Amino acid sequence: MPTVTQTSQAIHRRAFMQHVVTVGAATALAQRTAFSATPSERVNLACCGIGHRGADDVRSLHATGLANIVAICDTDMGAPHTQEILKLFPDVPRFQDFRRMFDTLGREIDAVSVGVPDFSHFPIAMLAMSQGKHVYCEKPMGHSFRQIELMMAAEKKYNVAAQMGNQGHSEANYFQFKAWVDAGIIKNVTKITAFMNSSRRWHGMDVSGYLPKQPIPDTLDWDSWLSTAQPHDYNQGYVNGDWRSWFDFGNGALGDWGAHIIDTAHEFLNLGLPTEVDAVKLEGHSPYIFPQASTLAFRFPARGTQPPVELTWYDGQNNAPPLPESIGEDEENTDLPPDTDGKRPRKKRGPGKVIYGEGLTFFGGSHGRTLRIIPEEKAREMASSLPTVPDSPSNHFENFLLACKGEETCRSSFAVAGPLCQAMALGVIAQRVNAKLAFDPATKQITNHQAANDLLAGAPPRKGWEEFYRM
Repeated sequence: MPTVTQTSQAIHRRAFMQHVVTVGAATALAQRTAFSATPSERVNLACCGIGHRGADDVRSLHATGLANIVAICDTDMGAPHTQEILKLFPDVPRFQDFRRMFDTLGREIDAVSVGVPDFSHFPIAMLAMSQGKHVYCEKPMGHSFRQIELMMAAEKKYNVAAQMGNQGHSEANYFQFKAWVDAGIIKNVTKITAFMNSSRRWHGMDVSGYLPKQPIPDTLDWDSWLSTAQPHDYNQGYVNGDWRSWFDFGNGALGDWGAHIIDTAHEFLNLGLPTEVDAVKLEGHSPYIFPQASTLAFRFPARGTQPPVELTWYDGQNNAPPLPESIGEDEENTDLPPDTDGKRPRKKRGPGKVIYGEGLTFFGGSHGRTLRIIPEEKAREMASSLPTVPDSPSNHFENFLLACKGEETCRSSFAVAGPLCQAMALGVIAQRVNAKLAFDPATKQITNHQAANDLLAGAPPRKGWEEFYRM
């Protein structure tokens, strides 16, 4: 099949928006109904982002045997990190602009994977959902509180399966946490300590502004890479994962790892949105890049009979939290990401959390790692009274594709993941303004800091990209 590459210069036009409107709301339900009527068929999947984490998603979704890869899209088709996926699918149509992909092959696509930088999740997911297409979106869902709000509304409006990519929601931690809450083992939690103290890309960086202009690589569609973001000159320090360092593009350690560490506690303790987020400690505060270290206190109100919860987040290599001695020595942790030199540390405390409940304390890691009761003597005492934890019926990628087919429900749907991502977005705002925020969950407004409240909406979209906020 032919290769299709095109920049975005001619895409913003009236015909494109007419196509979105007519194909979107009018046909979304019809497409989903027609597809659900043939549950034995594979899901026709378009993949946006085919390098780095996006490549992992493509491989994992394809490995389920439940998907046909019908289109691939990446803003830099010539980059080394895209070559493996291109070789795996040599005959699949290729695009550098997702809008061109939808305009050309929209009728052939049932679902879309979104494995691109955080700030560009939103427009791809919104266009897909507006056309009745199911969405697998990497975490965090969006780059701003407002984007996440609109994504939750679109999931409901267009009646699609939408899964956020926090894999722990389909692994042992998810089912254990739920079973222990249901059985009253985890109850009346008042305090959670969450931490991620490994090296991050911005550690050691000292910037006084944006990076200087460099020549754009011939293989890169820089305009499409920027998507809704405000104009920036190209610099290699913004791409290939380095976007995580910058407020304009990423969500820092909290946005990257928070969904893997606090997600099950957030869901099964019904934490919702906090009423306060306090920037207790910020080292190396910058208006451009994330702090070298952060301690953030999230205060969640009482929910029914459940007491208020204070969740304290620690990041930064030398900002380890106080932990109970009963946790024991540091242990090898395969969940640790590589350090900036590419080497994976072994004998180092990995990302994790301590949960303080009524009568019991729990220690856990990230992703699907299960909780253990501490101290060990208490765990042995409780062993015979712990409930049976069911096995997962499907991994996270299978769960999404089966949900597309109407056979399962997304475990980390946008409705579930959205409030978690919004809570983390509030934490990022506290990092940006270096202040304590008072938040009203009812009105969804920051009530004590106007500049912070303005950041709930995120940066205004570039000219020509406003339509994604109206879908």
